[in-house]
Amino acid sequence: MRNRGWEKFRTILSREVVIEYKACLYFACEVFFYFAYLLSRGIYMASMAILFEMILTAYGAGYIQVYLFHNSDEAERLERKDILGIIFCTLFYGGVSCALAWFDRSLLAAVLFLIYIIFVHYFVYLANKIKRAADTEKLNKMLAEFKKENRKEKEIIRDDRR
Repeated sequence: MRNRGWEKFRTILSREVVIEYKACLYFACEVFFYFAYLLSRGIYMASMAILFEMILTAYGAGYIQVYLFHNSDEAERLERKDILGIIFCTLFYGGVSCALAWFDRSLLAAVLFLIYIIFVHYFVYLANKIKRAADTEKLNKMLAEFKKENRKEKEIIRDDRR
């Protein structure tokens, strides 16, 4: 019983770390777009309320991605459900941005934001895929070195017995 509780805790903690990663990453991307929008209008001060809304939105989207779409931006290949997850989260960001007037209800800014978020999702997917490949390569190299050292140790033990 205790073991199942521990495993459940570890699973939840792992998901929370992934959500934290996503929230920080997507929040940074939202803020970049928001700052670019403000600068394009000659505005040099950002709204703290909008920044707070953006971080809450990023967390909300992170929970949606993890619990409803099983980490759509961390898939090995983009399949139909992953693309649906990306589209849904993009529309979620767009809907919140329009509802809360992040870009002063500018239709052009809203459309550009949606396109930008789709690209962000795709590039995050690519970055995660590249990182996984690099991690796999590193782990395979470590495993090969471990096997090589293990064989050497066995040979030394055999030689000692003779």
